[in-house]
Amino acid sequence: MMNSAASNNMMSSASASGNNAQAPPGLKTYFKTPEGKYKLQYEKTHPAGLLHYAHGKTVTQVTLAHLKDKPMQAPSQSSSSLGVSSGVRSAAARLLGGGNGSRALSFVGGNGGSKPMSGNTTRIGSLGASSTSNMVGNLNFDGKGTYLVFNVGDAIFVSDLNSQDKDPIKSIHFSNSNPVCHAYDPDAKDGHDLLIGLNSGDVYSVSLRQQLQDVGKKLVAAQHYNKDGSVNNSRCTCVAWIPNGDGSFVVAHADGNMYIYEKNKDGSGDPSFPVIKDQTQFSVSHARYSKNPVARWHICQGSINGIAFSADGAYIATVGRDGYLRVFDYKNEQLICGGKSYYGALLCCAWSMDGKYILTGGEDDLVQVWSMEERKIVAWGEGHNSWVSGVAFDSYWNAPSSDGVGENVVYRFGSVGQDTQLLLWDLEMEELVVPVRRAPGGSPTFSTGSQSSHWDNACPVGTLQPAPSMRDVPKLSPLVAHRVHTEPLSGLIFTQESVLTVCREGHIKIWMRPGLSESQSSNSDSLSSTSLKEKHSISGKVAGSSYK
Repeated sequence: MMNSAASNNMMSSASASGNNAQAPPGLKTYFKTPEGKYKLQYEKTHPAGLLHYAHGKTVTQVTLAHLKDKPMQAPSQSSSSLGVSSGVRSAAARLLGGGNGSRALSFVGGNGGSKPMSGNTTRIGSLGASSTSNMVGNLNFDGKGTYLVFNVGDAIFVSDLNSQDKDPIKSIHFSNSNPVCHAYDPDAKDGHDLLIGLNSGDVYSVSLRQQLQDVGKKLVAAQHYNKDGSVNNSRCTCVAWIPNGDGSFVVAHADGNMYIYEKNKDGSGDPSFPVIKDQTQFSVSHARYSKNPVARWHICQGSINGIAFSADGAYIATVGRDGYLRVFDYKNEQLICGGKSYYGALLCCAWSMDGKYILTGGEDDLVQVWSMEERKIVAWGEGHNSWVSGVAFDSYWNAPSSDGVGENVVYRFGSVGQDTQLLLWDLEMEELVVPVRRAPGGSPTFSTGSQSSHWDNACPVGTLQPAPSMRDVPKLSPLVAHRVHTEPLSGLIFTQESVLTVCREGHIKIWMRPGLSESQSSNSDSLSSTSLKEKHSISGKVAGSSYK
């Protein structure tokens, strides 16, 4: 579940961290695309020797956040988050000098879902002027800047993206359960802009800026929801702020339920929802009292693995352990469409900026492209050799020859998998070749009206479809396939200046876009924030896989 990254200041002094970009043997520090070369500019990870297992394995999520000046109005930039799966926990973390306020994205992905961070120090590439000794603990610290929030083990860490320091500037530890997902609201009006979901099912909302101002290692001034699992004691899998929702948010759980909360209502929990009669059917129940959660959506049997809001908040997509993508009209609480993977669970999803397409990835090693207009799969991509754990549209990319006039729009998107590879793809709908229907003998027939039955008409509203035959759907081949880490990958984020990739062990790499690594402006604030706002993409947010 993932948004496009809001990183104005991110790449201000690329040359400063050249020594960070050291690749292990067998890994290249660049990859080529038709528009030029992407270069590894930064890399961050947790300090060695501080990790051990606790509370079981967790999924490490990373969120890119841009905090503006005080007052405590939330930043206007969009944020993005990546999912990184990690089985390690940091027993200790250093609290270094001040840093930027990292904002979690609501993804999925791209999307409105966001991921949490847990206890290990994940190294994140910071591009820009070093600010290792900011004023952490100073109440006058305004938190302006760009931050990474991530979880490994039993803690959440915040790193200053614009610092060359590999270590985080803030750590928040949880004693009873691991944080497993988080989300950031750029439009929060009361300062509470960061959501954190725990393995125990508990959810907290806090002010990211307040956490940065505090010198301790515990949450401060937090609002607690679903305390001790009073409403639902299964693991939180995803949290997401509802776009234009005025403080409302959703929490998805491993038992297939999703709950709607309103920040301005009592967080004590109202467990008085009726028993679910049919676990296989979608159903919605509303709270009988004016308490949180205000509604329960039963989505599916088994875990909800990822959620993503369309950029306007009108639709929410979910992917689950049962292998189905489901797309709902959020306001009307109605299932619009959906369909099954070719095999196994779906692990991640992301929206295109314009809300026309949805990406999914999962255990069938494929990337599927869904059309909202057609309500069906319109393309599938083959190129990964293992589970696809993160997908995202690149809302900052423009086709090199595009003059902005033609109607043939090209979408660039990326995917990462447990095969340690980053794949980039171009989706050009006008160029897709629709397969023809094949006769029983297997030879194609080219007579009039012989197109595949999959393309004959749009699926009725509210229908969940089986997976179509692969012969009936156009196949995409990756533009780029590059092994970027030694460990399985769990997420990616596109920013205006770079592509960030994250492995499930908590190592993060920042790949500068063509041309940017050679000429970095030292005045990072000169980048227009309005251009980022225009690019605000829930689709950029990655729904991370928890490798269930």
